[in-house]
Amino acid sequence: MKELRIVFMGTPDFAVGVLDSLVRQQCNIVGVITAPDRPAGRGRRINESAVKKYALEKRLTILQPTNLKDDTFLRNLEDLKANLQIVVAFRMLPKNVWVMPEYGTFNLHASLLPQYRGAAPINWAIMNGETKTGVTTFFIDEKIDTGAIILQEEAPIYIEDNVEALHDRLMTLGAQLVLKTVERIKAGNFKTILQKDKTDLKLAHKLQRETCVIDWNRPAKKVYDFIRGLSPYPGAWSTLYNEKEEILTKIFKTELQLEQHNLKPGTILSSKKEMKVAVKDGYIKLLEIQLQGKKRMAVQDVLNGLQIAQNAHFG
Repeated sequence: MKELRIVFMGTPDFAVGVLDSLVRQQCNIVGVITAPDRPAGRGRRINESAVKKYALEKRLTILQPTNLKDDTFLRNLEDLKANLQIVVAFRMLPKNVWVMPEYGTFNLHASLLPQYRGAAPINWAIMNGETKTGVTTFFIDEKIDTGAIILQEEAPIYIEDNVEALHDRLMTLGAQLVLKTVERIKAGNFKTILQKDKTDLKLAHKLQRETCVIDWNRPAKKVYDFIRGLSPYPGAWSTLYNEKEEILTKIFKTELQLEQHNLKPGTILSSKKEMKVAVKDGYIKLLEIQLQGKKRMAVQDVLNGLQIAQNAHFG
């Protein structure tokens, strides 16, 4: 087989860990495709993607197309003469892009496909209370996350995991899997497995604001999993009704307390040092929250400046 000439496509931090592992193994990265720069924040300062910042540091060739079907971009991509493309946390590719290289285009996905196809697999696996997940490399085809599987690696989900902790472990595991996949493709000694749709297929839809509202009527464990599956981003939220105030509140860190009681779900029990919320079969003890217009804080610090009324509740 010829020497591999690799084009890497990705945008966020998750992709940086994988690209870095390829660079450290001295893979021949002939180009990096990432999202265009965008204004962000209150000052609307131009923000470069995490992958672009890394690629600039390593002096890699960068393309930032706004339209993946644009003729100029397609010509520039062809000029790189890549024979393998690797995609990690990027957008959907048109067919004339993913069929371009001789050895194909493969994607790294942060789940055990076919489960959790979609944009937010790490979040949804935790939100659904899964105890294991993993990473998958597969060849891209016409649909989203449905192509033939090359390799998979399992990883546990611990009861205390939030998205950040699991993201970092899967990034490391995914980087290792991508390197193994590249080695297999280079050696030509791999077999792919076609994905089979299961009846219990769980999807990882893109998270919307309304997806992140806490339902305090659910069992304690499900509420606990829901909150940690959205922490630290984008953040599970609820409205705090405190006398005449209605305060939008993001909840980031909690503790699960299973206990029988007769309180209405959403009822708040608080003291000077702690706050917990009643759910069906116990309480969710709040540890770190963010009140609207404030920064994320430990609950004890919030309670120093906020008087919680006797009839206060979340809803």
